[in-house]
Order: sequence, then C-alpha cells, then structure tokens
Amino acid sequence: MSTLSLLQAATKNSLRDIGRNHIMAFAAALSYYFVLSLFPALILLAALLVLLPTPNLFPQILNLMSRTVPPYAMGLVRQITASVVSPNSGTLFSFGVLGVAWSATTGFASLIEALNVAYDVPETRPYWKTRVLAMLMALEVGGLLLVALAFEVVGPDFGSWLARHLGLGPLLQIMWPFLRWGVSVAFTLFAIYASYKVAPNIRQRISQLLPGAVIATAFWILLSYGLGIYFRSFAHFNKTYGTLGAAIALMMWIYYTSFVILLGAEFNSELMQLRGGGRLELKQPPPPTVKPQPATESETDVAA
Repeated sequence: MSTLSLLQAATKNSLRDIGRNHIMAFAAALSYYFVLSLFPALILLAALLVLLPTPNLFPQILNLMSRTVPPYAMGLVRQITASVVSPNSGTLFSFGVLGVAWSATTGFASLIEALNVAYDVPETRPYWKTRVLAMLMALEVGGLLLVALAFEVVGPDFGSWLARHLGLGPLLQIMWPFLRWGVSVAFTLFAIYASYKVAPNIRQRISQLLPGAVIATAFWILLSYGLGIYFRSFAHFNKTYGTLGAAIALMMWIYYTSFVILLGAEFNSELMQLRGGGRLELKQPPPPTVKPQPATESETDVAA
C-alpha cells in the first residue's frame, strides 16, 4: 500500500471511529473533568509561583493564556483565580495541598481512559499505577506548557539581550519573534506527543506518535483562534445562559480541545493497525485466564 493510500485509509477509518468509539461523548466527559481539575491546578500553580523571586509572573501567564483561550472563558478564569493571586496564597501549602494536587490530576486520569478507547486497547494496569501516572502526566505536560509560556513571557527584549551577549548580531534579534512562537508551538506539540506516549496502554515508537500529535496541534491552534473569533463576533452566551455564559464557553473550548487530541490518537491507532496488520502490543499484558479443569472420576463419585 502506498503512503498516500495509507493516509487516506487511516483518515477514513479515523472518521468512522469517531462514532464507533463514542469520541464526542468522551470529549464531553473530558471537558467536565478538566474543568473540575483546571482551577485546582491554577491555584496550585499560583501558590508555587508566589515562592519565586519574579514578580507578577502568574498574571503574565494569564495574559498569555488569553491569546489562546477564548475571551468569554478567560474572563471566568481570571475571576476565579483573582482571589488566590495574593501574598496569602502561599498558605495553600499549609493545608490541603495533597487534595488540590489530587483534584488537578482528575482530568489526566480520565484522559488515560479515553486514549485507551481511541487506541482500541484495554486497560490492564492497576488503578494505583494509572493514578500515579496521571499525577506524573500533570507535572510533565504542565511543565512543558509552562516552558512554552515562558518563551512568551520573556518577550521580544530577550532577543535583543541574547544577540548582544552571544555576539550573534541583528539576525537573531530579527528572527527572535518567529523563534519564540516556534518554540512555543514545538513544546505544545511535545506535550501532546508525551500524552500519546505515556497515557495509553500500548507500546509505540516515535514515528508512530508524531502524525497524530502534529494533526492535533495544528487543529488545536486553528480551533482556538477560530473559537476566539466566533465568541467575540457571533456568540452571545450571556443572553442565552446568563451568568453561566463564561462557564459554557470554557467548557466548549476544552471540549473541542479534547476532541482534537482524541482524533489525533485515533489517527495514530489506525496507522499502526494498517501497517502492522491490526496487531498492537500492550505495555502490560492482561493476566492469563485460568481454565477450569474437568472433574476426575473420583471427584464425580464423591459429588454423587
């Protein structure tokens, strides 16, 4: 099968599996769980950033988020997190930090289950292992996204400073805005790639992970900006939902974000099955089933 035919078949099968694997329903469930985990994660992040010597770092991160998160949704995020961005937010560490960390990983625990469905593999790992994995994913993916945001925080002046101190001349200063966005997109891509690598119960190579990660990242960028234009120009959630309008907009953005991530996983799964003849290797094989032994003659006589 040629590469073009392979991609066409994988695309066709992925679109078919949207209904067969209930991807839209899983995306809706993920939007619910990620909304539950988003604000505890932001509260924990605010408490951590207060300990750093850089002033106003958390508001800068919120400003950068507003470039991607639609305005209706971002207004709700700012409103809820405003109370925790204060000198007293460090007291979070004195009480309830474990509960906040546990809540912040709820979305990733649900993502593990949804990606297993997208890859058509069963979950054979114990519950404690998947929950610990969800916590590690929250740290890993959150760290990658923070690095992506950090390149936006440093701003265009950092390119001038780097050019002066490294002696690279004006070329770096000119290219820095493009490099800054490129690095941010690259780390976002790697965050989705890491989710595909770690979460599903299936062994994959780098070449098998990249196609879906590229598709999910590209669609997510287009989707985020498209929803921003739609919310600003056409949607009027406050007239329809009243005070819940911002929450509805936030859930809609997370819903479509979850959808494109699952769609990329479906594409990876179909490519792997087409190339490997439908064979997928689990990270942890299921326990062997014990077949019942037929009763012997003596046991039958005793039972009688």
